[in-house]
Amino acid sequence: MTIYLLCSLDRSNIGNAKILNADAGHSLMQNVGITNDEYLTALMIFFVSYTLFETPSNYMLKRFRPSRWIAFLMFAWGAMTMILGGIHNFGGLIAVRFLLGVFEAGLFPGMVYVLTFWYRPEERALRIALILASATLGGAFGGAIAYGVGKMDGLHGLVAWRYLFLIEGAPSCAGAVLVWFFFPDYPETVRWLSDSERELATERIKGVASLGHHRITWAEAKATLQDYRLYVHYLTYITISVPFSSMSLFSPTIVSGLGYRGLSAQLFTVPPYAIAFVITVFVAWISDKYEKRSLGTAISMLIAGACFIVEGALPSDSFKLRYVFFIIALSFSFACIPPLLSWLTANLHTTGASTLGVPLNVSIGQVGQIIGVYIYKSNESPGYPTGHYVNAGFLLLGAMSVMGLRAMYIQRNKCLSPDERRWRL
Repeated sequence: MTIYLLCSLDRSNIGNAKILNADAGHSLMQNVGITNDEYLTALMIFFVSYTLFETPSNYMLKRFRPSRWIAFLMFAWGAMTMILGGIHNFGGLIAVRFLLGVFEAGLFPGMVYVLTFWYRPEERALRIALILASATLGGAFGGAIAYGVGKMDGLHGLVAWRYLFLIEGAPSCAGAVLVWFFFPDYPETVRWLSDSERELATERIKGVASLGHHRITWAEAKATLQDYRLYVHYLTYITISVPFSSMSLFSPTIVSGLGYRGLSAQLFTVPPYAIAFVITVFVAWISDKYEKRSLGTAISMLIAGACFIVEGALPSDSFKLRYVFFIIALSFSFACIPPLLSWLTANLHTTGASTLGVPLNVSIGQVGQIIGVYIYKSNESPGYPTGHYVNAGFLLLGAMSVMGLRAMYIQRNKCLSPDERRWRL
């Protein structure tokens, strides 16, 4: 959780920097002298490199061991975040954001992949939720940190947004050392388990989880790439990536459109993310407990989609009501992701399929994240109807896709003999 929290802080703090001390003329956009279109390009270029390097990164994680690869990524993205604090022009911003995407790309699919080595399918959604929910904590902490750092504006001749990148990048670099030495790799190899504990850990997941010593074969890769049902999972992930991206990057901007200005806009991003953390974990727990991952995903999508429609339709001056629906929409937009990912991993039956299927799912989902960069248009402030309606459309489409997948798995299970492994719902 802590690793992904730091990753989320370093990825989304550009949204805080965009408006930090804008009322004093000291925001990122004002100091670097970039237009809104150039800012959107800087956001988009991150997802280009993120998409390109996710699947190769998962292979490298398997090749070099999770502890070594994740520590390397963590140090590198922390360093890139700190370097962002020193950029002076659009070219520098683009270059560093591209490299930030390269190094952050492998973390989330890598963490989900690592869970498949340790936990049974019915144990994963809650743990994926705790990892993903740390992104909501990152949003809450990010707003609180930005509020505090905003008061450092002008200290020792530096504007506050530069301090923001320096302060939030440093913990990732320091934490990489701890990850290198203490992050557990596989149940078969971890040193702090006794022989009996190691045997228990491997036996309880045999047949339903990935194996640390297994190497992906071309036959497994080919079978995974030709499995059409997985592409429905991948396309569904695009639909939830649009609101995930737009909320992560534009929540300070959206909140400023709700009538909160200056440092208050940073502070009022905290409650939505704090509530989203609780709801995300609760939905994942319910989905795992009752083996209803598809329903947990679809219901969350429907709630979030409905709230985005309401928010887009409300008058732009209904600040308090729009803030309430913003909180609900953000919370359930995040809550639908863990059960969907857990559902995918539960229906990947080999280590090779997990090695390839998980990063492909997240990589293809980056198409949605790129779309999310462009839907909240500055000329539509403060209502941002296009952004809200686009998010709603993708979420409702995703809910229909999930229910279609569920129906397909139910039909497949009816054709199985009693001793065959059933598809999870």
